[in-house]
Amino acid sequence: MNTVNEMMHTTQINGLTVQTGDIICTMNGKPDILPGEFWRLVGRLVPGDVDHVAVYLGPDGRCAEAGSRGVITFDVPHRVWDTERMARQRGLLFDTFYGAASPLTGLELVEEDEDRMRLTIAQYCLSQVGKPYNLNFLNAETQDAFYCSQLVYKAYQQVGINLNTGLAMEQLPGTNAIIYPQEIWSGSAHKTAFREQAHAGSTIATLTT
Repeated sequence: MNTVNEMMHTTQINGLTVQTGDIICTMNGKPDILPGEFWRLVGRLVPGDVDHVAVYLGPDGRCAEAGSRGVITFDVPHRVWDTERMARQRGLLFDTFYGAASPLTGLELVEEDEDRMRLTIAQYCLSQVGKPYNLNFLNAETQDAFYCSQLVYKAYQQVGINLNTGLAMEQLPGTNAIIYPQEIWSGSAHKTAFREQAHAGSTIATLTT
């Protein structure tokens, strides 16, 4: 059943603390597997380092995203972003954890109001589960289908926050209507970004500003 408990959830993903409504940001691809190399090529078509976004819902590692299977929920096992273990849930989407964005951070909201907004965002995402993927990237206002950053954009619209910063692809008029994952990252308060340490299998924290 797709519902949100009427309470906030907090967890850690790759050692980074996230709350209900925070945005998980990833880079397409995983260098050490063949399907990951394909997704790295796809990522080069998208401006910036961040290629994909999902919303943390809770409890535990539960998230929502719009991907090849449409709008779904999935779990981050043991709070570690292991894209290979999650591939069956997510429709063979292979990506690398980048960090988290929190558009509500820094707005000096009363805690009760912020919690209400976070729950509204999470409930909106859940109410879209089962809808198809939106291949018309220029139509970010439809609620009949969603691509990844459009889902986040529409969810935050429900609490009066516009995540469209007007980012566009050079020499392509009209592409400022697309909601890019990078502009959600760039237009929000950053949490600590992580990059994977290839040999040790651990993570190195890199503070972003």
